[in-house]
Amino acid sequence: MNNTREVEVVVIGAGQAGLAAAYHLRRTGFEPERDFVVLDHSPGPGGAWQFRWPSLTYGKVHGMHALPGMELTGADPSRPSAEVVSGYFADYERTFDLRVLRPVDVRAVREGTDGRLLVETSAGSWSTRALINATGTWDRPFWPRYPGQETFRGRQLHTAQYAGPQEFAGLRVVVVGGGASATQHLLEIAPYAAATTWVTRRPPVFREGPFDEDAGRAAVALVEERVRQGLPPKSVVSVTGLPLNDAVRAGLESGVLDRQPMFDRMTPEGVEWNDGRRVTADVILWATGFRAAIDHLRPLRLREAGGGIRVEGTRSVADPRVHLVGYGPSASTIGANRAGRAAVRDIRRLLAEGEPVAA
Repeated sequence: MNNTREVEVVVIGAGQAGLAAAYHLRRTGFEPERDFVVLDHSPGPGGAWQFRWPSLTYGKVHGMHALPGMELTGADPSRPSAEVVSGYFADYERTFDLRVLRPVDVRAVREGTDGRLLVETSAGSWSTRALINATGTWDRPFWPRYPGQETFRGRQLHTAQYAGPQEFAGLRVVVVGGGASATQHLLEIAPYAAATTWVTRRPPVFREGPFDEDAGRAAVALVEERVRQGLPPKSVVSVTGLPLNDAVRAGLESGVLDRQPMFDRMTPEGVEWNDGRRVTADVILWATGFRAAIDHLRPLRLREAGGGIRVEGTRSVADPRVHLVGYGPSASTIGANRAGRAAVRDIRRLLAEGEPVAA
């Protein structure tokens, strides 16, 4: 028996980008479950936020932008951001009756029949005329490879597995990565650890002064150009630099944020450089970022030779039925809101033209 359900639009992911897209679908007349469906593999509302470490309080979060149509007000800055944002997302889903289906794992999106796409999941299949992919990056932590990595006798973990600084009490910790997560980890861990070492591939760039709208637009434009060329996107943060706040200044002055160049190899006891320097370590913490979680789109053959999906606005150039929100230039929270609106506008136009054009 064929139990494939038909809808006009499938939204994959219920983080910031997916909920923004669902809001704009609802607002422009699409009915949940009848015209569109939102599929989310997480156990509850909150997107990637629900997995953040407890010590990342809401007051430490930079640039959390409200979802469209509903502000986040009165949040206690001392509460874990995972609790605050998950609660906000849950309220949002209820307020706008978005009827997110979870937990649902999307296994593959492939060519269907009659110019439609077939979305295969752990909860059955959906046939759709258009797809909004909002799967983010949290599920694809990036682990670099270095010589001797498999010989290291200590613990290796990624930011995605970080639970807080207390677990590093009395240990010698090497933190790898040049982003905001690395500096946050170091500042938290240093009071507990026996020693910390910070290594990055490139010297970190610290940004002084306010990050105004013009600077934001310029940063997004750099990321957007990579996506337009079909290259894997870099994060917006990678081109903005690290904010030089009071905590970071204190870390620089105390030596906690004394950056060292990337080591050349790992050993059973720690890490080594070609000039003979060594650091003994109990833990390597890889704060090395994430990659776009888009493997389920592989059957559609959207990737370019450069390794990324070429996108104009939010639309895949290779297949106008597929939109990527929260990808590349729209990975920030404010960018995700705008991308959700833009994707829905384009999809409405596509559907109004009749049967979508297959890739």
